[in-house]
Amino acid sequence: MSVKITTLIENSPGEHHALKAEHGISIFIEKDGHMILFDTGQSGTFIENAKQLRIDLTSLEHVVLSHGHYDHTGGLRSLAKITTSFKLLMGQGFFDEKYGYKNNSHEYLGNNFGEDFLAEQKIAYQYVDQQSTELVPGVYIVTGFPRVHKDEVINPRFKVLRNGSFLPDAFDDEILLAVDTPKGLVVLLGCSHPGMKNMIDLTTNLTNRPVYAILGGTHLVEASKNSLAKSIDYLQNDNLKVIGVSHCTGQIATDQLAVANDRYFHNHTGSSLFVA
Repeated sequence: MSVKITTLIENSPGEHHALKAEHGISIFIEKDGHMILFDTGQSGTFIENAKQLRIDLTSLEHVVLSHGHYDHTGGLRSLAKITTSFKLLMGQGFFDEKYGYKNNSHEYLGNNFGEDFLAEQKIAYQYVDQQSTELVPGVYIVTGFPRVHKDEVINPRFKVLRNGSFLPDAFDDEILLAVDTPKGLVVLLGCSHPGMKNMIDLTTNLTNRPVYAILGGTHLVEASKNSLAKSIDYLQNDNLKVIGVSHCTGQIATDQLAVANDRYFHNHTGSSLFVA
């Protein structure tokens, strides 16, 4: 039962200077012969990085999109130019019109494609409608996160446009991917808008498995000092051996994590995690 997880693109570059970085995230998972992509960054650059890393994306079985923001979904159109044989998984409300409110104006932050594009490209797709869905043996999509940790608050600048009105975005479309290994779960996070602690708690409750590693975005960049302190304390869990967060985690949070926890590493473009 071997697992290899490679970050194809992330905000920051790594030591492989041929790889390009961008604000966004895309992670490639290989488990027992299954090939899965989690998010597609904001452009097709992750595809070029995959070529540099000798990863064949035409073998993909599934593409899982964490939520409907451009920096997680923008590369799908480019991916469709090289393969459409995968199945696409998304959360309920994925195609809501998403905006960010700043300086008295609304800026579109959503997808660059819709269901019409998927139909044109003959891409099979499914909305996840259960809290836990086993994608392939030992790989789970989790969604529908109860908001238990009250310190985890979504920034009110995030909006959805419904029936001509801008409403707070609750990010009900957000999903995570949990990969089971002999050492425990590897949890892949896109942005953790519903709250990292809320998301991990539900995942462990549903699977009855400990979390071995966390990779991806935690959105601690917008956490209050109190919430950040609680989140760093939460990550001191003895079962948690690898903390590879980045993207929307923020410099203050990553600096504090690096000091507080020797299990932390910056999960930059080109990073790989092997679990056997």
